[in-house]
Amino acid sequence: MDTLQIAVIVGSLRKDSFNRHLANAIVRMASNTVSFHFVEIGDLPLYNQDDDEHQANSVLRMKSEIENVDGVLFVTPEYNRSIPGVLKNALDHGSRPFGSNSWGNKPAAIIGISPSPIGTALAQQHLRGVLATLNMPTLCQPEMFLQIKDGFFDEAGNIGEGSKQFLLRWIEVMIKWIESHGGH
Repeated sequence: MDTLQIAVIVGSLRKDSFNRHLANAIVRMASNTVSFHFVEIGDLPLYNQDDDEHQANSVLRMKSEIENVDGVLFVTPEYNRSIPGVLKNALDHGSRPFGSNSWGNKPAAIIGISPSPIGTALAQQHLRGVLATLNMPTLCQPEMFLQIKDGFFDEAGNIGEGSKQFLLRWIEVMIKWIESHGGH
């Protein structure tokens, strides 16, 4: 069986982002039958429909990376009760020009972590609406709204013992979702 290819898109540009740490920990925890590829979105210009016929090289690169994977893992923070602008910008670029939606039919999963007791619940709900419009079948259950607390990450940046099994089960479900909804 070929290795399942999953793109990882982190919705934060901050170097020490909790969500980037979470994405890195997930990659380390996942089965070696899965290959993860982090897709850079911080170098994309602001979306402007006037540029659809002459997309920037960074946009073409991102679109190609998405087209060449089996599914997408979105790891997003919540900014002002919604998704970060950089993530929305990437989604808009990837769906354009009309008829050239690189996201279409790519199975997706969403996870996020925040200091808030409700994690990234509202951002994830907004993202689900966008992904539905982009024709991305998205894992609905289990939802994963994580709160960052002492001990969530250990000193090495791995998931602490108190959350490790919980996340491993979610990772298994996410991988099965991508496999059964388009991934070879």
